[in-house]
Amino acid sequence: METLKIDSLKADQTFNGELLVDKSFLLLGAGQKVTIELLKSLAVWGITELTLDKSAAPAPSIHQIADNTSDDADEFVTFEKKETEAPKMNTSIKEALAKAQNSSNEKSRLNGVMNVYNEYMSYIHSVYTRYATHGDFNKDELFETVKELCVFVKENRRYLLRISPSVETRTKNYLVSHAMRSTIFAIVIGLKLHLNFTQLQELGVSCILHEIGMLKLPSYLYLSEKKFSHAERAKIATHPLLGYQVMSQANFDISIQRAILEHHEHEDGSGYPQNLVADKISDYARIIAVVCAYEAMSSPRNFREARTTYDAMVEMLRNQNSKYNGDVIKALLYSLSIYPIGAYVYLANGKIGQVCDVNPDNPKNPIVQILGETAADGEPRTVETDEGINKIVRVLNKDEAKDAVKFFEKKSS
Repeated sequence: METLKIDSLKADQTFNGELLVDKSFLLLGAGQKVTIELLKSLAVWGITELTLDKSAAPAPSIHQIADNTSDDADEFVTFEKKETEAPKMNTSIKEALAKAQNSSNEKSRLNGVMNVYNEYMSYIHSVYTRYATHGDFNKDELFETVKELCVFVKENRRYLLRISPSVETRTKNYLVSHAMRSTIFAIVIGLKLHLNFTQLQELGVSCILHEIGMLKLPSYLYLSEKKFSHAERAKIATHPLLGYQVMSQANFDISIQRAILEHHEHEDGSGYPQNLVADKISDYARIIAVVCAYEAMSSPRNFREARTTYDAMVEMLRNQNSKYNGDVIKALLYSLSIYPIGAYVYLANGKIGQVCDVNPDNPKNPIVQILGETAADGEPRTVETDEGINKIVRVLNKDEAKDAVKFFEKKSS
């Protein structure tokens, strides 16, 4: 390792190794440029020297990950065979999982999945509470729980993506709700990109903990609904660095540390805290940046209604100024469809349905469950939308969807 004085650094300078603070905190990855903003931040932080570690190699790209990994189904089989090597998972989650898997019909399966979802929410809440009160993590339990979550998401994707938080849940447990939904979206995208199981676990852990730095800030900054001052926004913008420091002190792998440090970076260099661009951003961080933005757009807050998932998807596809990675956005689109799973839609034949699955060949024409109609086996009737009588005309807004569901529930009773 080599010691570098801050005075010797220049804007746009790069190094063939990682720049570290105190020989342990990652500041810049190999090949990343020093920015004027970073130099100013170092001056504010009072840091006078850094360490250059030339043994570090750049992280692989999303393309490399996808090209160099085997099919995700095989990875799941391999991992499940090793289940006895890992500690037992949370008992309440395991019980809820068993009930969900034994559900006999569509409605009970959806209810079972909702119960498991709530158990995972409770678990994430306990992880954040433990860190807030004890300053540590049960890492073995966390990785074991995320292992089970990855399997659960893979098997129940089309049910999980129909779940959306209420305003009350979102306001009361903002960090937990945001972490839960973002993690589900991230795992779904990871599966689409054919990440192997270890990578899925790391991505899931990173996404659950990506806002952990917020706990180092006054709670009103992440619980308040008011408009923040410039100084308050500046404080909030420190949470990726604070989260990175938490992860580093807890000895999480560098890939997880970087994901948390860089999850607010943008492809065009407009993000923070390092103003990284394009392939200088780690792949996990690129995925988390997309799911965070999509989750925030499609969730309700006290001061505004949530956008429809369709509007949020359109906004992501617009990708103004190319802020987000195109491959990740494409994976989001093909995982949820342009009319995302859970959206209520009005069809050209006058029927109303809820999007329940994607069409892998065409993200514009998802599978829709028709409200008020059943198939021969008694299960809800589903149709593949098209450009004819089953064409989606428009997405129902929140009030229309609520009224439609209430009408058909009353009709069926």
